[in-house]
Amino acid sequence: MNIPFNKPHFTGNETTYIKQAVSSQKISGNGIFTKKCQRFFEESYGFKKALLTTSCTDALEMASILIDIKEGDEVIMPSYTFVSTANAFVLRGAKIIFCDSKSDHPGIDEDKIEGLVTSKTKAIVPVHYAGTACDMYKIMSIADKHGLYVIEDAAQAIESYYTFPNGEKKALGSIGHLAAFSFHETKNIICGEGGLLAVNDDQFIERAEIIWEKGTNRSAFFRGEIDKYGWVDIGSSFLPSDINAAFLWAQLENLTKIQQKRISIWNKYHDDLKNVNLQLQKTPEYATNNAHMFFVVCKNGKERKELIKHLSTDSIGAVFHYLSLHKSPYYANKYNGKELENSDHYSDCLVRLPLFFDLTLLEQESIVSSIQTFFSK
Repeated sequence: MNIPFNKPHFTGNETTYIKQAVSSQKISGNGIFTKKCQRFFEESYGFKKALLTTSCTDALEMASILIDIKEGDEVIMPSYTFVSTANAFVLRGAKIIFCDSKSDHPGIDEDKIEGLVTSKTKAIVPVHYAGTACDMYKIMSIADKHGLYVIEDAAQAIESYYTFPNGEKKALGSIGHLAAFSFHETKNIICGEGGLLAVNDDQFIERAEIIWEKGTNRSAFFRGEIDKYGWVDIGSSFLPSDINAAFLWAQLENLTKIQQKRISIWNKYHDDLKNVNLQLQKTPEYATNNAHMFFVVCKNGKERKELIKHLSTDSIGAVFHYLSLHKSPYYANKYNGKELENSDHYSDCLVRLPLFFDLTLLEQESIVSSIQTFFSK
């Protein structure tokens, strides 16, 4: 039995909708299915404006442009994240200020953020790792106190929520000034490559659309708001093809079904592995679990290496995840801060187990059995 780490799930209507998009003779960006998807996100999660992008990376780059990142501005983010989180701001000249992870979760340690704020700080970029909410009340309070922007890296956080101390519950991606989502083939809902910029601050809505349309006011022209359009700002080609959006629409129609299955897989992992000598994934009281991934944390790098090798011998595709960005070849000589012990611990010890819609009960039991065998030795 060969069990891959990931297998893209197809709902059955993807090619049907792609054919419809092609038949409409409007397969470039901002077509019928693009508008359907954007409306879905705005109505479902309360985003003031949703703009599909070709990737989450593009959405983050748009956010960086929108808040006018300039040479020397500082941006606080976790070191334990994908390179796109940092790249989007480095491209505009920002200095990245890396924050450590929490001891019990790879997400940013909110209690260490304020100590990193300086007169040059422009933004905080919390990453909702594994779809688990950062403590957004703490983060927004720090941002309000110091006049900072908050950009949520919600790449993994579709259909995840945060509950404020007053009981108010909000979707991740709807809390910060801006947010970025991913629909890469490894995510809960997919379109191969794709992303979304969520705009929650009115001041950014009009300009976001201009940046999205290569720096032109083309969208306003097509709505009949102006009699001609031209180049009015910087921007790029951030729109995905409507073919991508058609694929994504088929996924969105099945979001509830997809989420129910993924959560059932996640719960079985947790129930079956809770007595194994491993640190399991934790969901804080203020967060919900969207079952984006199921990870375990080994004691050290040696144990992780041996566990992955053992699983591989049983034809099971488990993987490790990020390397701390502050120790990456590109950034190491630019980083002068202290050790980020927790980030480095997850870099050395975290393992992601296969979790995808079409994972069978038999396959999952084989994975659990293999892990139990490894630790029984």
